Amino acid sequence: MRRLIAVSLVALAMTAGVARAGSIGVGAFGGMSFPVLQDDVDKGSLYGVRVPVKLVPLVSLEPWWASAGLGDKTMTVAGISYTRTGFDETAYGLNAMLTMGGPVSFYPIVGIGSTKLTRPGSADKTGTTYNFGLGLGFSPMPKLSVHVRGELQAVSDGAVSRKFVNSSLGASYALFSIP
Repeated sequence: MRRLIAVSLVALAMTAGVARAGSIGVGAFGGMSFPVLQDDVDKGSLYGVRVPVKLVPLVSLEPWWASAGLGDKTMTVAGISYTRTGFDETAYGLNAMLTMGGPVSFYPIVGIGSTKLTRPGSADKTGTTYNFGLGLGFSPMPKLSVHVRGELQAVSDGAVSRKFVNSSLGASYALFSIP
């Protein structure tokens, strides 16, 4: 495994010298978060900020911050109905993307981060976040990109995990180029 990582890093370093300049940008996104196999919370809105850093033509890194307000869920247990308050989710992390294409691009996304789930009347829960997904980007003009993404987000605290499917629409603008 170490050899594979070392060879990959050397290959990236060699291609960086011959590649065109990368860029650093800023973007915003919004969408929906859908809980997977969770009876105590409903779907909710999602929004956040991304900072795309294009290293070489095919590889981009993207620090991100996101917040979601998951919906309340009415449950019935033994004939008694009650409403459980949804989570407020705050997350940050780093995505890596393998972008392919020109004005229209299709790319896989993989990322890691940290998520804090808060709910009134319950202890806050913080866990490691793993993201996997696909994105479709469209660049109507140089430096501006519009993105549509679908991601699976798993938040694990070591003992239990919560999973969400996130769909988002966002835009980013390349602020400046890097050598």
